[in-house]
Amino acid sequence: MSSPSHVADTPVTQRSQLVEYIASGEKAKAAWRIGTEHEKFGFRLDDLRPPAFDGDRGIEALLQGLVRFGWEPVRESVDGQPERVIALLRDGASVTLEPAGQLELSGAPLETIHQTCVELGTHLNEVRQVSDELQLGFLGMGFQPKWRRDEMPWMPKGRYRIMKSYMPKVGQLGLDMMTRTCTVQVNLDYASEADMVKKFRVSLALQPVATALFADSPFTEGKPNGYLSYRSHIWTDTDPDRTGMLDFVFEDGFGYERYVDYLLDVPMYFSYRDGVYVDASGKSFRKFLKGELDVLPGALPTLRDWSDHMTTAFPEVRLKKFLEMRGADSGPWSRLCALPAFWVGLLYDDAALDAAWDLVKDFSNAERHALRDGVPKYALGLPFRGGSVRELAVEALKISVAGLRRRAAFNADGIDESRFLEPLIEIAESGQTAAERKLALFNGDWNGDIDRVFGEFAY
Repeated sequence: MSSPSHVADTPVTQRSQLVEYIASGEKAKAAWRIGTEHEKFGFRLDDLRPPAFDGDRGIEALLQGLVRFGWEPVRESVDGQPERVIALLRDGASVTLEPAGQLELSGAPLETIHQTCVELGTHLNEVRQVSDELQLGFLGMGFQPKWRRDEMPWMPKGRYRIMKSYMPKVGQLGLDMMTRTCTVQVNLDYASEADMVKKFRVSLALQPVATALFADSPFTEGKPNGYLSYRSHIWTDTDPDRTGMLDFVFEDGFGYERYVDYLLDVPMYFSYRDGVYVDASGKSFRKFLKGELDVLPGALPTLRDWSDHMTTAFPEVRLKKFLEMRGADSGPWSRLCALPAFWVGLLYDDAALDAAWDLVKDFSNAERHALRDGVPKYALGLPFRGGSVRELAVEALKISVAGLRRRAAFNADGIDESRFLEPLIEIAESGQTAAERKLALFNGDWNGDIDRVFGEFAY
């Protein structure tokens, strides 16, 4: 989840400004970049509990320790309390906190997956150096495998306080989404409205395939939960006003304006004014546009309000000034590199994008929803059109590999980006996800001891 945006406080007086804001994200193909984000669970090595924000071994101490690597601290005050370090910035990247202290790297916009993997590896190495000193570890999975919701800490961020109060009003699992999930996603560019539409449709239709390939959240409170991607299931009961598959994306005439209309109907969370989060949860952005927001009488939104509001919608694919792929569980370094590789291969090569569209263009709304609703439980084994999602994944990976090879972005050893898909190809060919492999260990060598996951799969 995002921190306050750094967009200018330009007043918004008409709807067209909101459309123009999204359209301003258009970039020439030569300027397309790759922005990879991933989250991970911290734990104390002695008792495996998630670290609180405060204390000598807390999350703030970790952030302060990372400053030695050239990160600039970002401070925030909540409820008039002294400012605390709640994020870090460096060279277009940021380190931020999810509600329960899950540590997120939002990477800089980079040209190649090779650069992305160097960035990821550097970050994990820096975190490891500081966390070793604090006797902390970090784990990449989609859902917290051991601790209950009420055992998770809360970070002192005004945005999260508002969401914590609002979530139980609109869904049963929103607080779990906030405190016990981790994801990996990639942000990708588009050249025009038509290019955005095609990429949006392809990525939305294939997002369940990514969910299946990256499924890695089979445990809740130390026991199997009946799902392979419980993180993905959680989104089905978080908040129906701001989640889901967005059927309108596949309707004739879809474009920037239609997405703006969707966002205007997503209830607000807040407006960030003068360093304070004003609680506007459940309020209408349409009324805000008219100066009729009762918590800010007469005030009109700014482009920063709009940018912030765009981050409070959580569909499977999200449009801002770029497209965000949001369907995957977090995982080890190799899969953190594989996620951007998968989508870059599909979306950044014209022939691959055409082939991917041919693969999904005749999917019905019912089929897209069946895929999205079924993969959390069954992943690659979900039946689909006389076969299974595994066959669909194999085809999508073939297209992605070809797209990456045509991109011909080589590292110093002359190896192209398709190498980063190898972990996914192995998963698809074997039909066994990371979740299923952990379940086999849990029921075998681990003898039902979930604590083993922290030792064997930590970064």
